[in-house]
Amino acid sequence: MTDLLEKTKTKNIAKPSTQKLADKETKKIAMSETRAKKIKHSYKVKDAENALLLQTKYGDVIIEMMPDIAPNHVTRIKELVRQGFYNGLKFHRVIEGFMAQAGCPRGDGTGGSGKKLKAEFNRRQHKRGTVSMARAMDPDSGDSQFFICYADCPWLDGQYTIWGEVTSGMEFVDMLKKGGGQSGMVNAPDEIIAMSVIADL
Repeated sequence: MTDLLEKTKTKNIAKPSTQKLADKETKKIAMSETRAKKIKHSYKVKDAENALLLQTKYGDVIIEMMPDIAPNHVTRIKELVRQGFYNGLKFHRVIEGFMAQAGCPRGDGTGGSGKKLKAEFNRRQHKRGTVSMARAMDPDSGDSQFFICYADCPWLDGQYTIWGEVTSGMEFVDMLKKGGGQSGMVNAPDEIIAMSVIADL
């Protein structure tokens, strides 16, 4: 993320490559029917088809997606979620007061799903809880990696595709293990236990 960190002391979010995990390599996480029903009905989301449950060891995070402003990104994220792509992936880059990044199958910021997305920049602002797509210098280089903002980041507005917002469980995102140094890379990072589309629970 060359432009993203202009106003921070960190350098960049690594460019995703086209590595894709085979379906057999992705983790499938089972959930009891009772728990699934409880989750589905306990979170008052606007649209269960466009809302995600992101499970961490600290607690459940609910992300409401925005197909009205980033339809192609939302469609692709749901495809990956339903494939189990994100299950077990790490929050490999986490910077205190800035953002937490995940979605790299290699765990180092250099991997992706193998399908780049055309940018869908919009007028939404990067605020605490915003979920946005990581990319390299090329605006159309977003793939599977995304980040969740810890604070308002106005210098990112109009430069990265916002596709969702954390509406519940941001306190658990706050608890993710932070990285060190200028890059924010995390040693022994926390992982996404599983991601699900709430309509599928």
